[in-house]
Amino acid sequence: MESKAILKYARIAPRKVRRVTTLVQGKRAGDAMMNLKFLPHSGSKILAKVLRSAMANAEQKKVADPESMMIKKVIVDQGPTMKRMTTRSMGRADIIRKRMSHITLVLSEE
Repeated sequence: MESKAILKYARIAPRKVRRVTTLVQGKRAGDAMMNLKFLPHSGSKILAKVLRSAMANAEQKKVADPESMMIKKVIVDQGPTMKRMTTRSMGRADIIRKRMSHITLVLSEE
């Protein structure tokens, strides 16, 4: 039985979240939650939120124990980019790109 959680339009660059996904993929959900809790990266807080949601979804589906489920896959896709302007010298302007992410996390009983 699988359990899935999706977070769309997360206001963090996909590159920052992907750095953390390699550390938790293939681990048990309870162990991964403890690892994410103590990581200093900003993506770890958002990934922990998605993992909690997937564990809650597994609990609603009446799966044996959500904490003992394995993280089967974590997919981080790029979402839309917000573009903001900042002023530069001599009357010019630059674009600041604020990137968003779509995060999908799948838990399985294996």
